[in-house]
Amino acid sequence: MKKIITLVLITCLILSFSACSKDTEPAESQDSSSAADNSQDEKETESAGNETLLIAAAASLKNCFEDDLIPIFEEKHQSITVDATYDSSGKLQAQIEEGADVDVFMSAAMKQMNALDEKELMVKESIVKLLENKIVLIVPKDSDKGITAFEEILKADTVAVGDPESVPAGQYAKEAFENLGLWDEVLAKSSLGTNVTEVLNWISEGSADAGVVYSTDAASNENVIVAAEAPEGIVSKVIYPVGVVKASTKQDTAKLFVEFLKSDEALSVFEKYGFTSLK
Repeated sequence: MKKIITLVLITCLILSFSACSKDTEPAESQDSSSAADNSQDEKETESAGNETLLIAAAASLKNCFEDDLIPIFEEKHQSITVDATYDSSGKLQAQIEEGADVDVFMSAAMKQMNALDEKELMVKESIVKLLENKIVLIVPKDSDKGITAFEEILKADTVAVGDPESVPAGQYAKEAFENLGLWDEVLAKSSLGTNVTEVLNWISEGSADAGVVYSTDAASNENVIVAAEAPEGIVSKVIYPVGVVKASTKQDTAKLFVEFLKSDEALSVFEKYGFTSLK
């Protein structure tokens, strides 16, 4: 009888120990799962604190934005990342009109900004005329054409200008040569670039004998020479406006970036690249 009782007690103890072990294991597993969930929540919260601002800017702004201005802004505001796309102002205008995800627009002429503003696609009070540039006639550094003035453009066998339909630099070029009574002859010799950077590259490579770009572009390329600056009176002032796109879902951050571009620090960077501040 004692043996039977002893066996029963031993069996109960084994069953009790096994039950306790099973109860403990889920608790440990639950703690581990909870810790993983908390870690994931922390990562999501950290990610949610970061914001990406999307900028559409004229091609002639790429160097100063990428090399200086964007890094300075991101250093000041480390929870904000700035992504920028660069092209002719006309193309960027069209993309914004078609609903492209853009927060801030900076063009190389008032025409494109005004068009968007008239369609109520910009935050009107955010638009500011920020910079001025100059239109120049350039030639390859080894040119032997003897071109020293806009009036001498026809000495070139091939000419490069931006497409006047969408490229502000091309619109300015057309205006200048129309005022000189030369546009039709220039156009007959011209290759039309999709943006001012393409025009600069053609002349730098020697694919064209002469062309029209901004002075800031010419200063950035050692393979071209400025033959002449557009004489006063033959071309409109080259104004660069900037503003917040109305469809932006990051209005406060977009306005913060525009305010940064208006700061003395940012304007000194623009001036380093050859722009003139209008502030």
